[in-house]
Amino acid sequence: MKKQLLLITFLTLITNAAIAQAKKPTLMVVPSDAWCIQNGYVLEFDDQGIPTRIPDYKRAFQENTELLLVISKINGLMAERDFPLKNMESVVRSLSSYAAEDAMRSSKSSGAEVAESPVDQLKSIAKADIIMQLTWNVNQTGPRKSVTFNLQGLDSYSNKQVATAAGTGAPSFSTELPVLLEEAVLSHIDNFSSSLQDHFDDLFENGREVTIRIKRWDDWEHDLESEYGPNEDELGLLIEDWLADNTVQGRFSTIDATENMMIFEQVRIPLYTERNGRQRAVDTRSFMRGLSNYLEDAPFNIENKVTTRGLGEATLFLGSK
Repeated sequence: MKKQLLLITFLTLITNAAIAQAKKPTLMVVPSDAWCIQNGYVLEFDDQGIPTRIPDYKRAFQENTELLLVISKINGLMAERDFPLKNMESVVRSLSSYAAEDAMRSSKSSGAEVAESPVDQLKSIAKADIIMQLTWNVNQTGPRKSVTFNLQGLDSYSNKQVATAAGTGAPSFSTELPVLLEEAVLSHIDNFSSSLQDHFDDLFENGREVTIRIKRWDDWEHDLESEYGPNEDELGLLIEDWLADNTVQGRFSTIDATENMMIFEQVRIPLYTERNGRQRAVDTRSFMRGLSNYLEDAPFNIENKVTTRGLGEATLFLGSK
């Protein structure tokens, strides 16, 4: 009997490991802010008196053929290693229609317009697990050229750097940028890919890391210290109990808590959930809908509204929509 139990346990561990390894993170290669600014592909505006520059991805793709070639080459290198990819050029084309919709959208109460950075928009549309941020420069010594590159893997939800590769390729007489870039990147790409997979395996086991905020409208008659339920527990404590029950291994950190707001960081939400017999991806918004529904039901009966910023941050407003 003990041998059978050991065999079953061993097979289960192998099966779980195989499932985790079979799933790879979805990637999207993006030119870095530094590259966009260096090459003049920026939009400038006044943000409450502060001059601000943001990448103009649409113009970069329309005007710079090298960008298309470089991203295509990196996409090819990652595809050879079986990573699923989102094509940035296609995502950028979708941004125009979304921008038109956002231009007509405003807050119900204040009339404020939608505020979202280009990177947040890209993440929201592409739903890529990892953003591969790329910077490169071409160096020339006499007739020979080389490429210096910096490739950063950023978790789309937490914005943390999870992998990096940087270096300069050997000087070559080749004049084609994709060839020079491939020569520079090839000696680093396997370690870079391994770091990406290790990070995704950790997410698969321990959940995505997101940030959650709880706020109340100032005209709501209750607050986070109001008491609910048969034990008359404070609302803030009941929300923490819900997070403990619904996060992966109950992992989250309460950064701040008052009667008016709560901030939770390092909130680990599952990557997938089973629904109607099918496995579905979980994002911050769908996870927060669970808390929203919990608070709308008895004994709370609290009307609320969920908003998101990018992929990894959600805010729940209590008291009304």
